Amino acid sequence: MGMAALTYYTADMVRALPDDGHRYETVHGELLVTPAPGLEHQYVVLELAARLRDYLRIHPGGQVLISPADISWAPDVLVQPDVFDTAIAEARTFDWKQIKTLLLAIEVLSPSPSRYDRFTKRRLYQEYGVPWYWTMDIHGRAGEIWKRRSPRSSGSSWCGTRGERPSRS
Repeated sequence: MGMAALTYYTADMVRALPDDGHRYETVHGELLVTPAPGLEHQYVVLELAARLRDYLRIHPGGQVLISPADISWAPDVLVQPDVFDTAIAEARTFDWKQIKTLLLAIEVLSPSPSRYDRFTKRRLYQEYGVPWYWTMDIHGRAGEIWKRRSPRSSGSSWCGTRGERPSRS
């Protein structure tokens, strides 16, 4: 008895999936499915976006956006970073197809499997030259910051830092 062939998902196939509350993404044909984010997750997303927006008002360097999003660099790639900073000119087109330059991508980790955010999507962002990638673990009270070593280095030469927030006494 043979195994059934796995479906290789394209961005168009993911866009056609039902709007059932789940978040659907594809990375090189692999379908990533996560449940709808919880209230705590959304609170952190909103706080991060607001603080980043305030920072960028003083230090211009892009436009802050939040998911749901439709970031697609290839026919078999579609991701929805929780919070991201993109080139202002691309954001002003108001067309997801024009958003190709992410300056920062932030994922707020949920209790659901974080492998997608910590590994699969991190590698994708490296591949497509995103200079900064943050993961925020709200339950572990820690964050990871990944940054490209230099603008000339390839996506695979990132360095990471993990920081933990002290617990409240």
